[in-house]
Amino acid sequence: MSDTAQTSEKARIHEGKEADHHPYFRPRDAATLILVDRRGTVPKVLVGKRHDKVVFMPGKFVFPGGRVDKDDHRVPVAAPITAELEANLAKGSPKTPASRAKSLAIAAIREACEETGLCLGRKAEVKAKLEGPWKPFADAGLLPDPSSLFLIARAITPPGRVKRFDTRFFTADASAITHHVEGVIHADAELVELVWVELGSKPLADLHPMTRNVLNELDSRLATGPLRHDAPVPFFHFYGGKMQKDILG
Repeated sequence: MSDTAQTSEKARIHEGKEADHHPYFRPRDAATLILVDRRGTVPKVLVGKRHDKVVFMPGKFVFPGGRVDKDDHRVPVAAPITAELEANLAKGSPKTPASRAKSLAIAAIREACEETGLCLGRKAEVKAKLEGPWKPFADAGLLPDPSSLFLIARAITPPGRVKRFDTRFFTADASAITHHVEGVIHADAELVELVWVELGSKPLADLHPMTRNVLNELDSRLATGPLRHDAPVPFFHFYGGKMQKDILG
């Protein structure tokens, strides 16, 4: 085989492998919520242990989260997201419109309630018709309240994955939890155990590398005092096969 033919053959094989791995699969918006308890000397974060039989990350400790649903922006809220949070979510390219910013924040609250039974809400003056994953809020006379959320980081799954997510990592203080749904955590659930663990403790050492990056950012912020919206927000993404860390602006 000539050098030219060999080069063409290698290119064809390389293209085939890239196609098989969906290198340009568009990432879907997702949100994660890291709840923090700062009442002790060392801050604690809430993690859930995944069932041993689930396909993705079995037996691992994770933070609640998942992709944005199409109806998240339509859900009535007790209070809007803060202007500062909306501005942080709009940073980067392409710009995130206000309705999408709300969807991201609401998705974080919904996923946390669905997976842990812990709900961030506020008493509603007028009873709203909430169904599906929002029924626990309706039953408790609450509306979701995203006003206490802070954006910690943004990260995009690297190319070459069938499932890719453009994830915004939020945090909120544990005092924002206003309702607890019983029975969500059990032996056959997606999360079989919930644990409040100190930053730097053993369960956090086995987290996904990207989640550890985000947790390190949170740790750094907490070390400087109360959370602020004007702190730099890192953006983790992959370019040329290597992870890059930029600051959203």
